[in-house]
Amino acid sequence: MDKLLDVISAEMKNAFEAAGYDRELGKVTVSNRPDLCEYQCNGAMAGAKVYHKAPIMIANDVAAGCADSKVFSGVEAVNPGFLNIKLKEEFIGAYLKEMAASEKFGLESPEKPLKIVIDYGGPNVAKPLHVGHLRSAVIGESIKRIARYNGHEVIGDIHLGDWGLQMGLIITELKERKPELPYFDEGFMGEYPEEAPFTISELEEIYPTASGKSKEDPEYKEKAMEATFKLQNGVRGYRALWNHIISVSVADLKKNYENLNVEFDLWKGESDVHDVIPGMVEYMKKEGYAHESEGALVVDVKEETDTKEIPPCMILKSDGASLYNTTDLATIKERMEKINPDHIIYVVDKRQELYFTQVFRCARKTGLVKPYTGLTFVGFGTMNGKDGKPFKTRQGGVMRLENLLNDINEQMYTKIMNNHEVPEEEARETAKMVALAAIKYGDLSNQASKDYIFDVERFTSFEGDTGPYILYTIVRIKSILNKYRALGKNVEDTDIRKPQGEAEKELMLSIAGFISMMQNAWEEMAPHKVCAYIYDLANAFNHFYHETKILQEEDEEKQAGYIALLKLTKEILETCIDVLGFAAPERM
Repeated sequence: MDKLLDVISAEMKNAFEAAGYDRELGKVTVSNRPDLCEYQCNGAMAGAKVYHKAPIMIANDVAAGCADSKVFSGVEAVNPGFLNIKLKEEFIGAYLKEMAASEKFGLESPEKPLKIVIDYGGPNVAKPLHVGHLRSAVIGESIKRIARYNGHEVIGDIHLGDWGLQMGLIITELKERKPELPYFDEGFMGEYPEEAPFTISELEEIYPTASGKSKEDPEYKEKAMEATFKLQNGVRGYRALWNHIISVSVADLKKNYENLNVEFDLWKGESDVHDVIPGMVEYMKKEGYAHESEGALVVDVKEETDTKEIPPCMILKSDGASLYNTTDLATIKERMEKINPDHIIYVVDKRQELYFTQVFRCARKTGLVKPYTGLTFVGFGTMNGKDGKPFKTRQGGVMRLENLLNDINEQMYTKIMNNHEVPEEEARETAKMVALAAIKYGDLSNQASKDYIFDVERFTSFEGDTGPYILYTIVRIKSILNKYRALGKNVEDTDIRKPQGEAEKELMLSIAGFISMMQNAWEEMAPHKVCAYIYDLANAFNHFYHETKILQEEDEEKQAGYIALLKLTKEILETCIDVLGFAAPERM
């Protein structure tokens, strides 16, 4: 169905045309003075220059023609030429009734759905997830869900760091600790053990130890580089160890991402394109795209219109080793061959913008992507503590994501147990849901590209612009609907009707903006638009709730209209929090 603003604008355009003016002047926007009107049109101001007429005269002509409108209850021309608009109660009631009866509340699927790959997450194996991984996971998951809700086919890829020097470091440290393991015996021809020779906890201790040693001891680093070379060249024992590292790490990563309600369709890594690189490099050389510069192989990506220096994209280092650029370009090549997406989106720290400019330009220049393939970089800002610096533990270290989630779960559990007598199992489950809403909404309510303050006290509050406030509103609606059912009445038998008062009309107008908001959130890849919408919607509902005696209403028809409106409000709020990546409990 058409967006509400499009319907209103079409009616106003007809009025401009009927009054003898260009219909395109009739574009309507939401009022910036809600105390005066619900919508406004400033077309008469623009028309004044074209028709050499005072804007108020044009506005008066148009307003006079709106007297019999089925959409407007009032159109007032005010100096110097604004048109202040209010909608008819019957019109807004009918619009919401159509929304309630429509699939996805009237949001239409695109004529040509896109096939999209979204690359987010990007953790390194053998390292625990820390708070620095939060934003990529949370923002990427939400953009993926928003795109899917808008009717596109979306494939989420975690893109693991699983092939670089860190692998050589781990293998080297394992060899020093347990040289007797069969993986290091070049003459061993039997089957390697099925069980890994380390736990995830041991693995997470091995890597930083090895990394620290390599910075102090050049000989140790040389051994690690040699181990990396052997792994990448297929030495059997090293590949078997690598498989253990991957399986143990991925199992732990899946558990942690599951706690964040983040799901990936593909668990691909840099290693998956190792065999693609030689052919890609040869192609770039043969076609004349790549050339040597100071021993390294590079592709020039500078354009004449650049106002700042864009360095060449390096494909191979002077020693022939590949880089992140190489694996990212090979990954693009493989995605185009195996998936053939219309669009690839990367959700990465905004400080990587220059890097992705180089990679995208190189992919286009060398023909790795089709001319129409979209390549988008969604750069996110830093998650900071109250001191304005990157978020740390009290001891000054980088906090593990698992610990952050556990801390906030405990805080929410304490709050729930202090306020209500709830069975412990239910309280634990509710606390987990509310804590996740607090974290995700706290992040997503900010524009992705901006840095933000991670304020646990504010995020876990049940008041204000927070996830728990949104959940509390949904739970409140659920409670009212359950009480209505307890009266022996059927929620499904109710129908939306025209609003009876201002608070109800305001709630309806807030709901009516859903289609426009959801389309806009996808077009701009902006989850914060969903957050802003549901905060306004929750406020509109709570205002209506405090102004209206819903269950005490004696007029059955009137009450049924209220209940139908509550049901629609709940469904839209639940849809919105689902695309943000969290859910509401039954009670709080």
